[in-house]
Amino acid sequence: MGTPQDSGFEPATGDGPVLGGTAEERAREVRTAFEGMLQIRRLTGPERPDPEGVPAPWERHRPLRAVALALEAAGFPASAVAASGERARTGYRVSEGEAPGSVRVEWAGPHGSGAAHDEEEALGGCGTTLRLLGWTVLSYRGRRRRRFLEVEPPPGVRA
Repeated sequence: MGTPQDSGFEPATGDGPVLGGTAEERAREVRTAFEGMLQIRRLTGPERPDPEGVPAPWERHRPLRAVALALEAAGFPASAVAASGERARTGYRVSEGEAPGSVRVEWAGPHGSGAAHDEEEALGGCGTTLRLLGWTVLSYRGRRRRRFLEVEPPPGVRA
């Protein structure tokens, strides 16, 4: 069985272009990839009481992809970058975290979009979603007091 990574599907990280295609097509692709991830969790963790509640080994080896997929599947919008390099849409942005195996989630948008104003509520929703999927989520303030999440596998469950 292939993983979401092997299928040619790329979850939106917030650093790519605005994705083409229809919203319905994209939603179908995201749903299929997310259901595949949950199936991998069930197959690799049958000894756990809730095998869907802990990141699978492939997720722990590719946390950026797994976190981006979880957020997109939950319906959060991804930020996007225009050809000019400027932010073109407000939403989550997923990048490598400071610690190995961790992921940073920010709420980014075009200048003047109000992303900074919305980030507390938006990141709160992202954090809740990721916690329900078994990730450890810590909230921080960075430069210019902008909030971000640091996401990693739960303690004792590492890549």
